[in-house]
Amino acid sequence: MLDLGERFGVHFRLHGFIPFLNRSIPVGGSQFQASRFLVEVAEVLLHRGVRSHMYGGFVQGFFRHVVLAQLEINPAQRVEVGGVVGFKAQSLFDLAQGFVELYATIGVHVSQIVQRGRALRIGGRDGAQHFLERDFGFVKTFLSLIGVALQKPDGRFVLGLEGKLFRFGKGLFRFFPTFDPGVNDAQSQVDVAVLGTALQHLAHIGDSLIDITGMDAITLQPAAGAHGEFTGLLLVRAHHQSKGHARKKILIPDSAHGTNPATAATVGYAVENLKSNSQGMVDVAALASQMNEDVAALMLTNPNTLGVFEQEIHKIADIMHAKGGLLYMDGANMNALVGKVRPGDFGVDLMHLNLHKTFSTPHGGGGPGSGPVAVKKILEPYLPTPVVITRPDGALGFEYNRPQSVGRVRAFYGNFGMFVRALAYTLANGPDGLRQTTEDAVLNANYIRKGLEGAYDLPYATPSMHEVVFSDKLQAKKGVRTMDIAKRLIDYGFHPYTTAFPLIVPGALMIEPTESESKEEMDLFIDAMKSIAEEVEEDPEMVLAAPHTTRVSRLDEVAAARKPVLRWKPS
Repeated sequence: MLDLGERFGVHFRLHGFIPFLNRSIPVGGSQFQASRFLVEVAEVLLHRGVRSHMYGGFVQGFFRHVVLAQLEINPAQRVEVGGVVGFKAQSLFDLAQGFVELYATIGVHVSQIVQRGRALRIGGRDGAQHFLERDFGFVKTFLSLIGVALQKPDGRFVLGLEGKLFRFGKGLFRFFPTFDPGVNDAQSQVDVAVLGTALQHLAHIGDSLIDITGMDAITLQPAAGAHGEFTGLLLVRAHHQSKGHARKKILIPDSAHGTNPATAATVGYAVENLKSNSQGMVDVAALASQMNEDVAALMLTNPNTLGVFEQEIHKIADIMHAKGGLLYMDGANMNALVGKVRPGDFGVDLMHLNLHKTFSTPHGGGGPGSGPVAVKKILEPYLPTPVVITRPDGALGFEYNRPQSVGRVRAFYGNFGMFVRALAYTLANGPDGLRQTTEDAVLNANYIRKGLEGAYDLPYATPSMHEVVFSDKLQAKKGVRTMDIAKRLIDYGFHPYTTAFPLIVPGALMIEPTESESKEEMDLFIDAMKSIAEEVEEDPEMVLAAPHTTRVSRLDEVAAARKPVLRWKPS
């Protein structure tokens, strides 16, 4: 008997789950040990979508061990795809039916699966068909992650990475495209001559992002958004130092992401707060009075964290440039602009992009990230080295001889796998598709805004772009705050929205559906939020005590932050 309890125990303990109630389950003619807790988590995660991805790797790891155990029983089924050892499967349908049977052996019957509050009475072959039809993309991705290889008509075996849903804390769902697991194995130490295709990928995604942003040059090295901010401010500092006046301050609006002031301080700048006006936008008059020759740059998110587009962005740029300052744009919300407007065209001098958010790669799924920085020509000499160039003979290569460069900010050339995914996403959509994606993201946010108006306070009447921010002002009268509403939302099967941010909205409820949500899903979300608002009026204790359906209810979040338990200890 193969003991999955022992095989999986280390991973189990690392995640801090103490109960380990062994039970015997038959898989492939042998007995395995599983825990009842794993069974429950598998039921929730595998059949209600990946709403709570924090356990996703945990369950994935468990089933990966099931697959590896199967290979020990039947080594003839072993296949290797892109360096990943997998288990051969001839038919996705047969595999789905096999999963339905597997769930039955561990107590998760298809008839018990809950979808949007309704029990589905489906079993056997019909259950497999339903499983395949409703969860096709998720099934293919999950099977690829645990190492199941599907055979194509031409005889090749592939790991199908498509259709996976990841949810970011702000409620961001994102599809990401097919990606060959072997492509990330290209080692940076390999001679450049054999990396021609990789260089083409770097050049292609770089050129695409330059075109999308309206900039002149780009570095792909930064590993995430905040790292992109750091790199951008290094460029700002180098630019002003080259003019003999380094300048001392960075202006940051009160609606900014928290990383902005932290990054400015890390680079050595003093941070000066810039107030928003009654419409939730930059107060242009205040900016004009605060801007002077000690200010190096303004770090501006556009649309800002209220989901509001800066309607006077040209004036803002003119004020900065008139006194030699630079306009830095935090591109975290670029999914509201792609294909519609280019920051370089409204006066932005440099900006970072979140490829792991705007350009399809997973955000909140365990990483890695990518935060390229695009710049205008005046900042190009300072870009991190090396940069991709086209040599006189037409060949691509790296240029290291850049005396004004701020130097490397990342080992090797950045997170290459993220570039491939972003490039695949960009090419698959094309200009029209990217524009449609942006329009859908804005449409969805406004659909939710309209659906929840009246049930929740809307502090700013300014039109919303990709996200909408409500407040708990109405619910606070009953003692219920945004965190309580978010906890209750868990009981309705939704990942909570972002709470208490942006800080300029007391009791904020930030909701960002993105383009990936269907009208059906948004209607369910709106109904859930309205139902919670009614509960607050009729029975506030129901909301204050939420969640009611989770293994653990309210946690001491302050203690968890200040005294984290990072490893499992036997009782």
